[in-house]
Amino acid sequence: MTDPDDGPDRDARPSASVAITAGAALFNEGRFRAARDVWDAEGRPSADVDRDGTPERLLRGLAATAAATHRASDGDGPGAAERADDAVAALEDVSDPRGVALGPVRGWAERLASAPGDADAAAAPRVRIDDETPDFDVLSLAATGLAVPALARAGEPGDPAALARAADFAREERGTGRTEFAELLFAYLRTPDARPQVAARLGDHVEREARKRRDVDGLF
Repeated sequence: MTDPDDGPDRDARPSASVAITAGAALFNEGRFRAARDVWDAEGRPSADVDRDGTPERLLRGLAATAAATHRASDGDGPGAAERADDAVAALEDVSDPRGVALGPVRGWAERLASAPGDADAAAAPRVRIDDETPDFDVLSLAATGLAVPALARAGEPGDPAALARAADFAREERGTGRTEFAELLFAYLRTPDARPQVAARLGDHVEREARKRRDVDGLF
């Protein structure tokens, strides 16, 4: 599975394909609310969506599937069924799934739509992309930069805005020989027990970097 944002000349904005992979890893790790957040196309730049609308429709269907699964896990059967209906409708006419194996995802959404009370969220299928199953251990820096703030917005330790800024700084580090922000972002994602400490360190580093940049700007 090739991450298109691993090349050196990519725009700073993560692409729709990166969002698909990041959301898949979150979904596969059982973090359905965070997966919904990453897959939600509402707040994504229009440049991340192809002109034929396929990625937007795919992302919308995946986001609705994650939202339905999250609601089912919370015991909200009617809410799960409503979002699952949205997922089924969105995924029905996706012509280019971007490597995502949509059959199991559609089947799961249909199950949630028809009998949400009988669907155990633990039985949700793992999302496969290009015959691989993304998880936290294989995500690229670009995908990690989306997944980490989403986890914080879903209740994990850390300030989401600071973590998103850390992801920006990590992208800027590429090619400079510095890896401080990248290493901490990977540590946040891959070592759940250490997230409070890693989030605090990231927050400190973001504040220090932002202060340094303000001081430099003040010289001119």
